[in-house]
Amino acid sequence: MDTQRAFVAILLSFVILLGYQYFFVGAPPEQARNPVATEQAESPPVDGPAPAALPQAPATAPAPVAVVQPTRQGRDITVETDLFSALISETGGGVKSFKLKKYMESMAPDSDYKELITTKAFQELPLYFSWGVSPEKAEIPVFTASTGSLILGPAGSGREQSLRMEATLSSGLVIVRTLTFDNTNYLANLEVEVRNTTDTPLQGAPYLGLTNLPFNPDSQRYLFAGPAVLVNDSLEEVKVSDLNKKGPKTLTGRIDWAAYEGNYFMTGMIPGEKDGAKVLLSADNDKVSTVLSAGQDVIPAQGRQHYAYSFYFGPKKLSTLKQTGHNLERIVNFGWFDKMARPVLYLLNFLYRYVHNYGVAIIMVTVLIKLVLWPISHKGMKSMKNMQAIQPKIAKLREKYKNDSARINQEMMNLYKTYKVNPLGGCLPMFLQIPVFFALYKVLLQAIELRHAPFMLWITDLAAPDRLWIGIDIPYLHGIPVLTLLMGASMFLQQKMTPSPADPTQAKIMLFLPVIFTFMFINFASGLVLYWFVNNLLAIAQQYIVNRPAKS
Repeated sequence: MDTQRAFVAILLSFVILLGYQYFFVGAPPEQARNPVATEQAESPPVDGPAPAALPQAPATAPAPVAVVQPTRQGRDITVETDLFSALISETGGGVKSFKLKKYMESMAPDSDYKELITTKAFQELPLYFSWGVSPEKAEIPVFTASTGSLILGPAGSGREQSLRMEATLSSGLVIVRTLTFDNTNYLANLEVEVRNTTDTPLQGAPYLGLTNLPFNPDSQRYLFAGPAVLVNDSLEEVKVSDLNKKGPKTLTGRIDWAAYEGNYFMTGMIPGEKDGAKVLLSADNDKVSTVLSAGQDVIPAQGRQHYAYSFYFGPKKLSTLKQTGHNLERIVNFGWFDKMARPVLYLLNFLYRYVHNYGVAIIMVTVLIKLVLWPISHKGMKSMKNMQAIQPKIAKLREKYKNDSARINQEMMNLYKTYKVNPLGGCLPMFLQIPVFFALYKVLLQAIELRHAPFMLWITDLAAPDRLWIGIDIPYLHGIPVLTLLMGASMFLQQKMTPSPADPTQAKIMLFLPVIFTFMFINFASGLVLYWFVNNLLAIAQQYIVNRPAKS
């Protein structure tokens, strides 16, 4: 095998793989699905068999009502904690606003806190609850809340407080919602009590809705945004485009949680009874509906039924999710290289605790990884240099035995043995570095720690593309990608120092690759560009050591 050809093939593989992430909407590879747990559906989930009929009267479902706007508007109840500020609407009972106090919408000086609620209609507000009929067909209740505001923490009346809300429906059902918030946690609890005030048993299933639009419509297109469900211990991330093309999808089995995720944030529902739960996913363009349901219950006349949920509206920060529990950390999915990416993220955060700058931490991680791989890459570089030394002899063999391919291969193997050259020596180190690169690639694109994290000078957000504003709005770019251009220049210098292939065409391709990579990286996060630039500088230093003539 010709080493130079393999070298070109591997580099082109980088281009293809990175280019696919850049030019297409890419979600982390879906894990194998349990065929029993998932199925395509054209309608809401079919409820399971109802419990045995009560002796006093046959159970009936509450009659659906025509959905109309309520005659009066309820209040917006304010909930303030150290972590978030929320508005709970008495009309419908859903969450009207949920702003994260530790995260901002943008880097602008006048930016507001990050808002996770992007829908407006009462029935589309997260945590809208209905019983017996699905949310879109249900009557919109108007609740009466126990208080007009909750203030938790030192300024309030304690670490944990509850909000009680009660509404009576035209069907005779009374819905009592109790939301309990913790000042130190993004996780909150929702308990729902359904009372049947009629003289007839009622049969129905509970539904808890979560409707979302993208948290940031302008987010980079190769980042995943959509519904995710942990069902039967398997992570299901469903593309919104698939829901639009194929229709609603139902997931059944053990449901740990059902959520909507962006690159950095999520809103998730956690059922109290995980076994036998159901999730119906549907989409209308960018709007995604996630409905959490369960089997049917019968509420006897003058009886009541209780349902328990938890919900997490907050950052997709791995350490926070692990501490929260409920397997929520599974939503942070680095794809094929997940097992390698998580230790890299841990190392990045470990170093940050000492240097207090994620840009410096990225440089340190890059140096550490380069040191670990130094012996392997050094051996590969030496092998490529040795291959270059015998290229004239290989060219003579091809010319001498140009009509006898078997003889050419035999003579080339003898040549390799004579000069102790491994034709694959330059390829293996590169293959070993590919998983490391993609693990870092995933971490630097998805780690919320890098969002709005400054490095130095003009690089004030390591999760945003590198741009230096010069007072002139440059079309498409809006600024000069200085770090990206430096990365391209360093890659070009590295290619010039690397032993070039004997084939002039291959040599030109190698020199053209830095241009391709520069254009490819223009809209990548500056943290990723920083890693690649530093890695190039270290490779240049290593190549210089290899190329340096030995002292006599």
